[in-house]
Amino acid sequence: MRIDLATAPGSPERPNEDWLSASTPAAGGGVLVVLDGVTPPAGGDGCVHGVPWFTARLGGRLTELSASRGDMPLDLILAEAVRATAEAHRDTCDLSHVRTPQATVVVVRWDETYVEHLVLSDSVLLLQAPGGEVTAVLDDRLDRLPREVLRSVAATDALRNAEGGFFTAATDPAVAARAITGRTPRGRVRAVAALTDGASRWTDTFGEGDWAQCLSVLRKEGAEGLIDRVRAMESDPARPTARHKRHDDASAVYAEL
Repeated sequence: MRIDLATAPGSPERPNEDWLSASTPAAGGGVLVVLDGVTPPAGGDGCVHGVPWFTARLGGRLTELSASRGDMPLDLILAEAVRATAEAHRDTCDLSHVRTPQATVVVVRWDETYVEHLVLSDSVLLLQAPGGEVTAVLDDRLDRLPREVLRSVAATDALRNAEGGFFTAATDPAVAARAITGRTPRGRVRAVAALTDGASRWTDTFGEGDWAQCLSVLRKEGAEGLIDRVRAMESDPARPTARHKRHDDASAVYAEL
């Protein structure tokens, strides 16, 4: 088994709001967790802790439960992790605030029988078959919204965790039912990768290659190599700014099973 992971902040002046982990329990198998904390617009989010605190709490709970509760489906694990994280700051923060700390989620768990996955919001999961074919598991609800709508803070707030909009892990455990979930026989998966949108730009923003080629870069150059490629493209003044942000926190994890 090979697992390679890397993360880089979008700016040295701001803390990295991504969070990722890899676990290989003694009982066998493994777990990958990747979160992309949502940067709130100016004006506050009702929380005294901040997004990095939130992603660390949520990510830690997701990793613990995914590794220790093999009998528990990933959507129920996400629901419990969201509930526990909310309880950790319910007494100090306004959890009803529409911009309360929240994150995208990718969880992958495997044993000798199956590879399970869960994807919520716009981080990307890639599954590679033994023959080399790559399947991208995407929650594309955010991408379906018009860019001009998302340029408005008020309009985005109205669509956040709402019908007809997009969903992230925040304070409501019920959001777990909105996640994209599935499982694949272990013998049909050779490798997996998870990317926050700061790293997936190589394919979905800059169009340097398809998802299979992106996975090939990860295999040959590692997660840090892919992020370095993205940073080089972002620094090219001839390229348009991706989603109105020149640099974003970028994280990637690659695992050969």
